[in-house]
Amino acid sequence: MKIYISADMEGITGLVDADDVQPGGRDYERGRSMMAQDVNAAVLGALAAGASDVLVNDAHGPMRNILPEALHPAARLVRGKPKQMFMLEGLTPEYDAVICVGYHSRAGAPGVLSHSFMGHEIEDIWLDGSPVGEIGLAQATAAALGVPVVALTGDDVACAEATAWDDRIVTVPVKYARDRFAAELRPEAEARRAVEEAVATALSAAPRRPSVPAGDRTLTVRWQSASVAATLPGIPGVTATDSRTVEARGPLPALYRQFGVWMRVAASLTNQPPYC
Repeated sequence: MKIYISADMEGITGLVDADDVQPGGRDYERGRSMMAQDVNAAVLGALAAGASDVLVNDAHGPMRNILPEALHPAARLVRGKPKQMFMLEGLTPEYDAVICVGYHSRAGAPGVLSHSFMGHEIEDIWLDGSPVGEIGLAQATAAALGVPVVALTGDDVACAEATAWDDRIVTVPVKYARDRFAAELRPEAEARRAVEEAVATALSAAPRRPSVPAGDRTLTVRWQSASVAATLPGIPGVTATDSRTVEARGPLPALYRQFGVWMRVAASLTNQPPYC
């Protein structure tokens, strides 16, 4: 059994603030250690369920957060960027399941460190007219590749967002949001034990290949900056629907990859820090 783990950071056990998750933050070094421990709990769960191959993609920010020596030796690590498929780099139809570790809720949600990909630069995203964030796009893109997301860890708001997309996803709330930068934390040992057990349970249930909507999908993004929306229609297939909103139609995962190009363009135009 081949298992793919996409690891973000905002939904990791104990982390609540930008200083916990951004390089140079006063608690970042502690945060990256906490991230490795949550990921290792998921790896242990996958191994307990019979996984023979585990690939971990460091999917947060600079994508160099997990120190290779801190990762469980049974797992391989995709580290650094740029990555053409960013948060899902290396995922192929050969994998049996995806596990999302440390994920957070979408922009505007009342979850811990909630945002969608680029701090405040992205105000909203819609997939076929439904509000979506990193969780929904990961689930939809993995499904298009024929691989189910079977488990997700994060705060309680992120967990609810995941099950709204697919109620078969086993979720593990490692903290409970009190506000965007505050949470009630589960004890570390308890949270990681819950992650390990949930992953093992999810994988032991023989993950089913997901059903995929037929035809092209529509991705719509509303940006904080009108400059981004004015520039992106220079990419074939991208149209502006108002001064700050663009959209494109196409199949997943190609549309997900194109969205990565949009973000690189936006970053070059704005260079805005997240979590403002």
